[in-house]
Amino acid sequence: MKILLVNPPRSPHNSILDHAPEEAKRFIHKKLIGPPLGLITIAAAARDHDVRVLEMKGEYDLFPDSPSPDVMIANNIKEFKPDIVGVTVIASEFPYAIEIMKAVKNHDPGIVTVAGGLHATVCPHDFKDRSVDVVMPGQCAGIFMELVLAIENGIPRERVRGIFINTGHGLVFTGPAGVSWDAAGADFIFPDRSHLKRWISTYCAGGSPHPSTYIFTSLGCPYRCTFCSIWSQFGGRYYQRDVESVITELKMVDDYPVVRFADANTIVNERFMDIIFDRIREEGINKSFIMDIRFDTAVKYPKLIEKLARGGLKVVICGFESFKEDELRKYRKEAPARLIENAISIFHDNGIMVRGNYVIPADYTMDDFKAMADYAGSHRVVYAGYTILTPMPGSVFFEETKDRIIDFDLSKYNFFNCVFKTALPPEEFHENVGRLWLIKEGMDVI
Repeated sequence: MKILLVNPPRSPHNSILDHAPEEAKRFIHKKLIGPPLGLITIAAAARDHDVRVLEMKGEYDLFPDSPSPDVMIANNIKEFKPDIVGVTVIASEFPYAIEIMKAVKNHDPGIVTVAGGLHATVCPHDFKDRSVDVVMPGQCAGIFMELVLAIENGIPRERVRGIFINTGHGLVFTGPAGVSWDAAGADFIFPDRSHLKRWISTYCAGGSPHPSTYIFTSLGCPYRCTFCSIWSQFGGRYYQRDVESVITELKMVDDYPVVRFADANTIVNERFMDIIFDRIREEGINKSFIMDIRFDTAVKYPKLIEKLARGGLKVVICGFESFKEDELRKYRKEAPARLIENAISIFHDNGIMVRGNYVIPADYTMDDFKAMADYAGSHRVVYAGYTILTPMPGSVFFEETKDRIIDFDLSKYNFFNCVFKTALPPEEFHENVGRLWLIKEGMDVI
């Protein structure tokens, strides 16, 4: 079987960038950088077949004047002639994903199209367009291979459990998967990064000359932040990988001097991470690491942060979220803002650059923006990010606020566009969010 796996382009919408003061624009995120980890895991599972990965984000980074997604996919289909096209989808890339699958069907209606990824997991019923044949939620490498085998042998797709089939009269669920899939444990598959060599130079972040890759040490999250869809993606469960599995993978990524641990929270089990860094030292693994670490975790385990810094931890992504205690409680952040300054000091004392992220609600007035600026200015970090509180599909926040949403265009659900009515005029609101990006200690962008 010939299988084409596609990572769609990024959403083009960024209202913060559009309205920000000119002096702030160079700091504001233009794009998320990182390899499609799930897609290359599927590629590894399908290694006995003829697999091609099309990394559209990387392709547009290399060649900004590349043809539109529908033309690019058509060119690949003509050349490769796949039997199956799989597309990984997050909310803001949903419109592009549908455009891609429509282009597939326009070229050859006999090609089986499969939608997977986060949005297929939390909102499978959004994929009603006739261009989508199969919706595959969850950690689905095993189910994907069952589908491949069924197609190869002429077995009806309805016999593959755990998928949604587009019947033309709506999506029909085939029932719970017959066998559980432990993606972080017994069924873990080492991603096949060889498929990404063409685009490796595009995976450099923060001005680093070295490409970075993702490695996850866990799936899911034990916390219940209302604005996050990660924990709901995994039904509130949390899965930890085996230590030696992580070490083995670290030794497999010689092409990537920088490793971003792609966990919702890298330190949940402090003993696990302590052992990981013992093994990193024992094996002589020399990498620069980026992690997502909660600020209350840093305050609780300062000695562990010191050890991680000695082992190569260079950058921490830290969700400060808000300077208001009532907002943190509303988000179920479960950490008081008073600990932020302590966490920054612990990171900085260990030579770790901090990216502190704040989320800005739609109801912010000029007084709120001034208070936010004063607070962030007194808690300076090397990198600072200011994004918009967005009701991500699949999150508790979406369910709580869907009656107040005024813009349901999913391509704007990337944290850079407000989809609620704003207290300030929309242009002024986005301009003020953009102005906040000037508040930082250093001059770098990540």
